[in-house]
Amino acid sequence: MKVSLFITCLSDAIYPRVGEAMVRLLARYGVMVEFPSVQTCCGQPAFNSGYWKEARVTARTIIESFEDCDFVISPSGSCTGMIHHYPKLFEEDPVMHEKALKLQSKSYEFSQFLVNVLGVTDVGATFAHKVTYHPSCHGSRLLGVKEEPLALINHVKGLEFVPLPFAEDCCGFGGTFAVKMPEISGAMVTEKSDHVKETEAEVLVGLDMACLLNIAGNLRYRNEPVRVMHLAELLYEGVKQA
Repeated sequence: MKVSLFITCLSDAIYPRVGEAMVRLLARYGVMVEFPSVQTCCGQPAFNSGYWKEARVTARTIIESFEDCDFVISPSGSCTGMIHHYPKLFEEDPVMHEKALKLQSKSYEFSQFLVNVLGVTDVGATFAHKVTYHPSCHGSRLLGVKEEPLALINHVKGLEFVPLPFAEDCCGFGGTFAVKMPEISGAMVTEKSDHVKETEAEVLVGLDMACLLNIAGNLRYRNEPVRVMHLAELLYEGVKQA
């Protein structure tokens, strides 16, 4: 199979180690990942702000970037979810609409691909820490990614999993929401961090670095010694320790 990595803006610019962890894990299962260098932002900030004309420009670039592959995988449920909006953007362009539908059908968030396509729930990792999990809104609600990350987490040897209270509550980031309504956003992430503290977990894990960036920032501001990791990072670190 020909698999391409959609790295997303945050992972590319701030957390490249997440993409590296994904690629190295997939290589263990014979999946060699390609990286189209012409890929760009998924267009979600423009789309959510009502600038659909501008969103179409970046969406077209993404569609063309991944046209020649069997699967597209991403470390972000949010950006993968945005791809599911592409057919709506090109409703009046039959050719691009068809291409958008094709891209949507072959695009997967990382844990989705690992569990539902490769059939892997146990990567052979060992991670002897107390861990809690934040299910990001877009991944769980737009893509329906709920059981896949938990299946992977629960197969990690030595890991003590602690459910996060009110786990499905938004962390308050919401992209432009955090900029437009900072007071509300700040209150929401403070509440989320309070729930993380309740678990007494050493590590908070999730599927989307945007949400994890927001929560990690709040935890650091409050001098809370909780390590924040993408699921791919945790699994890869666990594989190296096994």
